[in-house]
Amino acid sequence: MQDSHPIISDLAKLDAVEQAIIHRFIHRQGVARDLTKTQPTFGQRVADRVASFGGSWSFIMIAVAAIAAWVLFNARGAAFDPYPFILLNLILSCTAALQAPIIMMSQNRQAARDRADAQHDYEVNLKAEMEIVALHTKLDEIREEKWTELIKLQQRQLELLAELAGPRRG
Repeated sequence: MQDSHPIISDLAKLDAVEQAIIHRFIHRQGVARDLTKTQPTFGQRVADRVASFGGSWSFIMIAVAAIAAWVLFNARGAAFDPYPFILLNLILSCTAALQAPIIMMSQNRQAARDRADAQHDYEVNLKAEMEIVALHTKLDEIREEKWTELIKLQQRQLELLAELAGPRRG
């Protein structure tokens, strides 16, 4: 047996997201939702703060000041880390080794948020597009009704004019 309507087979070809949007459109349900409601875990909050601070001018200034103080202090005779500052290099390497994956975690989380935002934007835009198409269809229907009504009125006027202009008896 053939599908009852060609649109049924077209709907079956859509992915789950598009079918859900159409379902919401048909049932007049909203698509927009607040994506900021999810609370980050403790580790995610720490990663975000470390990434935020590690990528700031404050961190750069503090790091430069600490390195300069370390070098100046250890450049004198009674140094606990004499030149070539091997302990300083070890501390900086450990800091970089720990800071890099924490920043990557924060960036991965931000990328996931961006993907969710893009998906949400797509869903809202798709529903808005469907609403606009529906409005255009409704406006076209109204315009057709008005044209039909206008043509009927003109035909009636022509009939009345024909009666008035018809042969006069007298």
